Amino acid sequence: MRSLPIVLATLALAAPLAAQNPSSDPDKAAPGSGTLPAGWHARLDRPTAQLSAVKFVPMGSGYHFTSGPAAIYWRPADAVSGNYTVEASFTQSTPSRHPEGYGIFIAGKDLDGPNQSYIYLIVRQDGKYMVKHRAGDEVHTIVDWTESPAVHALPEGGKATNTLRFVAGADSVRAYVNDTHVWAGERNYLHPDGIAGLRVNHNLDVHVGSFAVTKGGAGNAKPAGKKSGR
Repeated sequence: MRSLPIVLATLALAAPLAAQNPSSDPDKAAPGSGTLPAGWHARLDRPTAQLSAVKFVPMGSGYHFTSGPAAIYWRPADAVSGNYTVEASFTQSTPSRHPEGYGIFIAGKDLDGPNQSYIYLIVRQDGKYMVKHRAGDEVHTIVDWTESPAVHALPEGGKATNTLRFVAGADSVRAYVNDTHVWAGERNYLHPDGIAGLRVNHNLDVHVGSFAVTKGGAGNAKPAGKKSGR
């Protein structure tokens, strides 16, 4: 667990986004894909990637992703400021060829433009989590892939469900995996106001059972946008 106060010096060390090597692990197009649920937007990591290789559909009270290229997904209605909580639950039942991350993001700004910016928390099938900041074409590592008992690893022949949460308070932003606090940073440094959404890396098959953006503090919660499957 990372404690406050944290000076995220790694954010000052900008690293170019590493391009995937399509020859070693190419994006696998999902049949019946290319459209998004009503109100949702998407941005693919690679400019040459195609939305037609992603299948993102409502399923039950949640959503199902089959990718395809890595991307973020959001609704403008999920813009939030002040104190808030963003939470989503993910279930993976099919292992990917290589461990690939899925999770949530906050502080989204200019998501359709050249100066895109957001902070994301993701986990992967081998029981690790990561926290990063995306700024334009650069990615800053806040917490590199870290093994944690908080993350439910994908068992052979089984499935794993992980609930991820960001909590933005008056002084801090905290990240949780399955109710375990795994990281925190200073609010004034992170500027967490903005759009919240989902991130699914490439060649994954995951189900989002719930996604909620809640404004206000404890005992004074007001939903922002759709709250599904809770």
